[in-house]
Amino acid sequence: MTNDDEMAFEMALIRRAAAVEVMLRRLLDDRPLSGEIARPDRLMAAMRHGVLNGGKRLRPFLVMESAALFSADGEAALRVAAALECVHCYSLIHDDLPAMDDDDLRRGQPTVHKAFDEATAILAGDALLTLAFDIIAGEATALPAERRAALVLALARAAGAGGMVGGQKLDLEAEQVRPDEAGIIKLQAMKTGALIRFACEAGAILAGAQSDDLERLAEFGSAIGLAFQLADDLLDLTADAEQMGKATGKDAAAGKGTLVALHGADWARKQLDGLVGQAHALLEPYGEKAALLKAAAIFVATRNS
Repeated sequence: MTNDDEMAFEMALIRRAAAVEVMLRRLLDDRPLSGEIARPDRLMAAMRHGVLNGGKRLRPFLVMESAALFSADGEAALRVAAALECVHCYSLIHDDLPAMDDDDLRRGQPTVHKAFDEATAILAGDALLTLAFDIIAGEATALPAERRAALVLALARAAGAGGMVGGQKLDLEAEQVRPDEAGIIKLQAMKTGALIRFACEAGAILAGAQSDDLERLAEFGSAIGLAFQLADDLLDLTADAEQMGKATGKDAAAGKGTLVALHGADWARKQLDGLVGQAHALLEPYGEKAALLKAAAIFVATRNS
Protein backbone atom coordinates (compact mmCIF):
# COMPACT_ATOMS: atom_id res chain seq x y z
CA MET A 1 0.00 0.00 0.00
CA THR A 2 1.45 3.36 -1.04
CA ASN A 3 1.48 6.41 1.22
CA ASP A 4 -1.38 7.89 -0.82
CA ASP A 5 -3.41 4.70 -0.42
CA GLU A 6 -2.71 4.62 3.30
CA MET A 7 -3.75 8.25 3.68
CA ALA A 8 -6.94 7.67 1.67
CA PHE A 9 -7.83 4.72 3.90
CA GLU A 10 -7.11 6.60 7.12
CA MET A 11 -9.24 9.54 6.00
CA ALA A 12 -12.08 7.21 4.97
CA LEU A 13 -11.89 5.39 8.32
CA ILE A 14 -12.05 8.70 10.21
CA ARG A 15 -14.93 9.93 8.05
CA ARG A 16 -16.95 6.73 8.52
CA ALA A 17 -16.22 6.71 12.28
CA ALA A 18 -17.47 10.29 12.61
CA ALA A 19 -20.71 9.44 10.78
CA VAL A 20 -21.27 6.42 13.01
CA GLU A 21 -20.56 8.49 16.11
CA VAL A 22 -23.27 10.98 15.14
CA MET A 23 -25.74 8.15 14.49
CA LEU A 24 -24.92 6.42 17.78
CA ARG A 25 -25.39 9.66 19.74
CA ARG A 26 -28.80 10.03 18.12
CA LEU A 27 -29.78 6.44 18.88
CA LEU A 28 -28.59 6.68 22.50
CA ASP A 29 -30.69 9.73 23.27
CA ASP A 30 -32.58 9.74 26.58
CA ARG A 31 -35.93 10.20 24.88
CA PRO A 32 -38.06 7.02 24.78
CA LEU A 33 -38.94 5.59 21.39
CA SER A 34 -42.47 4.66 20.37
CA GLY A 35 -43.54 1.71 22.52
CA GLU A 36 -40.99 2.43 25.26
CA ILE A 37 -42.09 3.71 28.68
CA ALA A 38 -38.87 5.39 29.84
CA ARG A 39 -35.08 5.28 29.46
CA PRO A 40 -33.45 5.38 32.93
CA ASP A 41 -30.79 8.10 33.10
CA ARG A 42 -28.06 6.01 34.74
CA LEU A 43 -28.59 3.12 32.33
CA MET A 44 -28.38 5.42 29.31
CA ALA A 45 -25.25 7.09 30.73
CA ALA A 46 -23.61 3.67 31.12
CA MET A 47 -24.56 2.70 27.57
CA ARG A 48 -23.07 5.91 26.23
CA HIS A 49 -19.92 5.38 28.31
CA GLY A 50 -19.49 1.95 26.74
CA VAL A 51 -20.14 3.12 23.18
CA LEU A 52 -19.10 6.76 22.82
CA ASN A 53 -15.53 6.30 24.00
CA GLY A 54 -13.54 6.50 20.80
CA GLY A 55 -12.38 3.46 18.90
CA LYS A 56 -11.64 3.03 15.23
CA ARG A 57 -15.14 1.77 14.37
CA LEU A 58 -13.63 -0.82 12.05
CA ARG A 59 -16.70 -3.07 11.95
CA PRO A 60 -19.03 -0.20 10.96
CA PHE A 61 -16.46 0.83 8.33
CA LEU A 62 -16.59 -2.68 6.85
CA VAL A 63 -20.40 -2.59 6.75
CA MET A 64 -20.46 0.75 4.94
CA GLU A 65 -17.67 -0.06 2.50
CA SER A 66 -19.08 -3.46 1.63
CA ALA A 67 -22.45 -1.78 1.04
CA ALA A 68 -20.79 0.87 -1.16
CA LEU A 69 -19.31 -1.93 -3.24
CA PHE A 70 -22.85 -2.66 -4.45
CA SER A 71 -24.13 0.94 -4.34
CA ALA A 72 -26.50 0.12 -1.48
CA ASP A 73 -28.46 2.86 0.31
CA GLY A 74 -25.97 4.83 2.41
CA GLU A 75 -28.31 5.81 5.25
CA ALA A 76 -29.51 2.24 5.69
CA ALA A 77 -25.91 1.04 5.70
CA LEU A 78 -25.06 3.62 8.36
CA ARG A 79 -27.88 2.40 10.60
CA VAL A 80 -26.82 -1.24 10.20
CA ALA A 81 -23.24 -0.20 10.94
CA ALA A 82 -24.39 1.52 14.14
CA ALA A 83 -26.39 -1.56 15.13
CA LEU A 84 -23.33 -3.75 14.71
CA GLU A 85 -21.27 -1.35 16.83
CA CYS A 86 -23.90 -1.64 19.58
CA VAL A 87 -23.43 -5.42 19.56
CA HIS A 88 -19.65 -5.09 19.54
CA CYS A 89 -19.66 -2.61 22.44
CA TYR A 90 -22.10 -4.75 24.44
CA SER A 91 -19.65 -7.63 24.06
CA LEU A 92 -16.77 -5.46 25.31
CA ILE A 93 -18.76 -4.29 28.35
CA HIS A 94 -19.53 -7.88 29.32
CA ASP A 95 -16.06 -9.12 28.39
CA ASP A 96 -14.52 -6.62 30.84
CA LEU A 97 -16.61 -7.84 33.80
CA PRO A 98 -14.85 -9.53 36.75
CA ALA A 99 -16.51 -12.87 35.92
CA MET A 100 -15.07 -12.72 32.40
CA ASP A 101 -11.73 -11.06 31.54
CA ASP A 102 -11.80 -8.68 34.55
CA ASP A 103 -10.41 -5.51 32.96
CA ASP A 104 -10.27 -2.02 34.45
CA LEU A 105 -9.44 -0.14 31.23
CA ARG A 106 -11.02 -0.03 27.79
CA ARG A 107 -9.79 2.40 25.13
CA GLY A 108 -7.81 4.16 27.83
CA GLN A 109 -10.90 4.83 29.99
CA PRO A 110 -12.40 3.04 33.02
CA THR A 111 -14.53 0.08 31.94
CA VAL A 112 -18.28 0.43 32.44
CA HIS A 113 -18.40 -1.67 35.61
CA LYS A 114 -15.63 0.50 37.08
CA ALA A 115 -17.21 3.79 36.05
CA PHE A 116 -20.68 2.66 37.25
CA ASP A 117 -21.16 -0.77 38.87
CA GLU A 118 -21.37 -4.41 37.79
CA ALA A 119 -25.16 -4.65 37.68
CA THR A 120 -25.45 -1.47 35.60
CA ALA A 121 -22.73 -2.75 33.25
CA ILE A 122 -24.60 -6.02 32.71
CA LEU A 123 -27.84 -4.18 31.99
CA ALA A 124 -26.11 -1.66 29.69
CA GLY A 125 -24.77 -4.56 27.64
CA ASP A 126 -28.20 -6.22 27.55
CA ALA A 127 -29.80 -2.99 26.40
CA LEU A 128 -27.23 -2.40 23.65
CA LEU A 129 -27.74 -5.90 22.28
CA THR A 130 -31.50 -5.51 22.06
CA LEU A 131 -31.18 -1.97 20.69
CA ALA A 132 -29.15 -3.35 17.78
CA PHE A 133 -32.07 -5.47 16.55
CA ASP A 134 -34.47 -2.58 17.12
CA ILE A 135 -32.32 -0.42 14.83
CA ILE A 136 -32.17 -2.95 12.00
CA ALA A 137 -35.80 -4.07 12.20
CA GLY A 138 -37.23 -0.55 12.50
CA GLU A 139 -38.79 1.15 9.51
CA ALA A 140 -36.25 3.98 9.73
CA THR A 141 -33.80 1.49 8.23
CA ALA A 142 -35.29 1.98 4.81
CA LEU A 143 -34.87 -1.45 3.26
CA PRO A 144 -37.36 -4.03 2.01
CA ALA A 145 -38.69 -6.03 4.95
CA GLU A 146 -37.09 -9.26 3.72
CA ARG A 147 -33.64 -7.64 3.73
CA ARG A 148 -34.12 -6.29 7.25
CA ALA A 149 -35.18 -9.77 8.34
CA ALA A 150 -32.13 -11.31 6.65
CA LEU A 151 -29.84 -8.85 8.42
CA VAL A 152 -31.47 -9.55 11.80
CA LEU A 153 -31.06 -13.30 11.25
CA ALA A 154 -27.43 -13.03 10.11
CA LEU A 155 -26.48 -10.75 13.03
CA ALA A 156 -28.29 -12.96 15.57
CA ARG A 157 -26.34 -15.99 14.38
CA ALA A 158 -23.04 -14.12 14.28
CA ALA A 159 -23.55 -12.80 17.82
CA GLY A 160 -25.07 -15.84 19.50
CA ALA A 161 -24.18 -19.29 20.79
CA GLY A 162 -22.82 -20.40 17.43
CA GLY A 163 -20.83 -17.19 16.99
CA MET A 164 -19.38 -14.55 19.31
CA VAL A 165 -20.99 -15.68 22.59
CA GLY A 166 -20.08 -19.30 21.94
CA GLY A 167 -16.54 -18.23 21.13
CA GLN A 168 -16.32 -16.29 24.39
CA LYS A 169 -17.37 -19.44 26.26
CA LEU A 170 -14.68 -21.47 24.50
CA ASP A 171 -12.19 -18.73 25.35
CA LEU A 172 -13.02 -19.00 29.06
CA GLU A 173 -12.69 -22.78 28.90
CA ALA A 174 -9.29 -22.35 27.25
CA GLU A 175 -8.01 -20.99 30.57
CA GLN A 176 -8.55 -24.43 32.07
CA VAL A 177 -7.72 -26.74 29.17
CA ARG A 178 -5.54 -25.38 26.38
CA PRO A 179 -7.10 -26.24 23.00
CA ASP A 180 -5.19 -27.68 20.07
CA GLU A 181 -4.63 -25.69 16.86
CA ALA A 182 -8.01 -26.64 15.38
CA GLY A 183 -9.70 -25.64 18.64
CA ILE A 184 -7.95 -22.27 18.70
CA ILE A 185 -8.98 -21.54 15.10
CA LYS A 186 -12.61 -22.45 15.85
CA LEU A 187 -12.61 -20.33 19.03
CA GLN A 188 -11.20 -17.30 17.24
CA ALA A 189 -13.47 -17.67 14.21
CA MET A 190 -16.43 -17.52 16.60
CA LYS A 191 -15.32 -14.99 19.23
CA THR A 192 -13.74 -12.42 16.92
CA GLY A 193 -14.34 -13.53 13.36
CA ALA A 194 -18.12 -13.94 13.37
CA LEU A 195 -18.96 -10.23 13.79
CA ILE A 196 -16.28 -9.20 11.28
CA ARG A 197 -17.64 -11.74 8.79
CA PHE A 198 -21.13 -10.30 9.33
CA ALA A 199 -19.81 -6.76 8.82
CA CYS A 200 -18.53 -7.72 5.38
CA GLU A 201 -21.51 -9.76 4.22
CA ALA A 202 -23.98 -7.18 5.53
CA GLY A 203 -23.25 -4.89 2.58
CA ALA A 204 -24.23 -7.59 0.13
CA ILE A 205 -27.43 -8.32 2.10
CA LEU A 206 -28.26 -4.59 2.21
CA ALA A 207 -27.94 -4.37 -1.54
CA GLY A 208 -29.79 -7.58 -2.31
CA ALA A 209 -26.65 -8.81 -4.09
CA GLN A 210 -26.27 -12.22 -5.74
CA SER A 211 -25.44 -15.24 -3.58
CA ASP A 212 -21.97 -15.47 -5.15
CA ASP A 213 -21.21 -11.94 -3.98
CA LEU A 214 -22.56 -12.69 -0.52
CA GLU A 215 -20.35 -15.76 -0.25
CA ARG A 216 -17.30 -13.89 -1.53
CA LEU A 217 -17.74 -11.04 0.98
CA ALA A 218 -18.31 -13.54 3.78
CA GLU A 219 -15.05 -15.32 2.88
CA PHE A 220 -13.28 -11.97 2.82
CA GLY A 221 -14.67 -11.28 6.28
CA SER A 222 -13.48 -14.65 7.55
CA ALA A 223 -9.95 -14.00 6.26
CA ILE A 224 -9.62 -10.59 7.85
CA GLY A 225 -11.36 -11.80 11.01
CA LEU A 226 -8.62 -14.40 11.47
CA ALA A 227 -6.02 -11.74 10.65
CA PHE A 228 -7.54 -9.39 13.23
CA GLN A 229 -7.29 -11.96 16.02
CA LEU A 230 -3.80 -13.04 14.97
CA ALA A 231 -2.64 -9.41 15.03
CA ASP A 232 -4.37 -8.92 18.38
CA ASP A 233 -2.56 -11.91 19.90
CA LEU A 234 0.72 -10.61 18.50
CA LEU A 235 0.09 -7.20 20.06
CA ASP A 236 -0.82 -8.81 23.38
CA LEU A 237 2.76 -10.11 23.46
CA THR A 238 4.60 -7.13 22.01
CA ALA A 239 2.65 -3.93 22.83
CA ASP A 240 2.28 -2.11 26.14
CA ALA A 241 -0.91 -1.11 27.93
CA GLU A 242 -0.61 2.59 27.03
CA GLN A 243 -0.29 1.75 23.34
CA MET A 244 -3.27 -0.62 23.43
CA GLY A 245 -5.50 1.35 25.81
CA LYS A 246 -6.08 -1.85 27.82
CA ALA A 247 -4.08 -4.41 29.76
CA THR A 248 -1.69 -6.58 27.74
CA GLY A 249 0.03 -9.90 28.39
CA LYS A 250 -3.14 -11.30 29.98
CA ASP A 251 -3.51 -14.28 27.64
CA ALA A 252 -0.04 -15.54 28.42
CA ALA A 253 -0.55 -14.96 32.15
CA ALA A 254 -3.82 -16.92 32.04
CA GLY A 255 -2.18 -19.73 30.06
CA LYS A 256 -4.59 -19.31 27.14
CA GLY A 257 -3.70 -21.04 23.92
CA THR A 258 -3.21 -18.79 20.92
CA LEU A 259 -1.74 -19.42 17.50
CA VAL A 260 1.05 -16.98 18.34
CA ALA A 261 1.88 -18.90 21.52
CA LEU A 262 1.76 -22.16 19.56
CA HIS A 263 3.88 -21.15 16.56
CA GLY A 264 5.71 -17.94 17.47
CA ALA A 265 5.70 -14.33 16.29
CA ASP A 266 7.59 -14.89 13.03
CA TRP A 267 5.13 -17.57 11.93
CA ALA A 268 2.24 -15.25 12.82
CA ARG A 269 3.63 -12.43 10.67
CA LYS A 270 3.95 -14.78 7.69
CA GLN A 271 0.39 -15.96 8.23
CA LEU A 272 -0.81 -12.38 8.29
CA ASP A 273 0.84 -11.73 4.94
CA GLY A 274 -0.90 -14.79 3.52
CA LEU A 275 -4.29 -13.77 4.88
CA VAL A 276 -3.96 -10.29 3.34
CA GLY A 277 -3.14 -11.92 0.00
CA GLN A 278 -6.17 -14.19 0.31
CA ALA A 279 -8.43 -11.25 1.19
CA HIS A 280 -7.19 -9.20 -1.77
CA ALA A 281 -7.70 -12.10 -4.19
CA LEU A 282 -11.33 -12.40 -3.09
CA LEU A 283 -11.91 -8.73 -3.96
CA GLU A 284 -10.29 -8.80 -7.41
CA PRO A 285 -13.62 -9.04 -9.31
CA TYR A 286 -14.62 -5.62 -7.95
CA GLY A 287 -11.60 -3.72 -9.23
CA GLU A 288 -10.98 -0.21 -7.94
CA LYS A 289 -14.31 -0.14 -6.10
CA ALA A 290 -12.71 -2.48 -3.55
CA ALA A 291 -9.60 -0.34 -2.93
CA LEU A 292 -10.63 0.75 0.57
CA LEU A 293 -11.61 -2.78 1.59
CA LYS A 294 -8.22 -4.01 0.39
CA ALA A 295 -6.58 -1.27 2.44
CA ALA A 296 -8.66 -2.36 5.43
CA ALA A 297 -7.20 -5.88 5.14
CA ILE A 298 -3.67 -4.44 5.31
CA PHE A 299 -4.63 -2.22 8.24
CA VAL A 300 -6.07 -5.16 10.19
CA ALA A 301 -2.89 -7.17 9.72
CA THR A 302 -0.40 -4.40 10.47
CA ARG A 303 -2.13 -2.28 13.14
CA ASN A 304 -0.22 -1.33 16.28
CA SER A 305 -3.11 -0.84 18.67
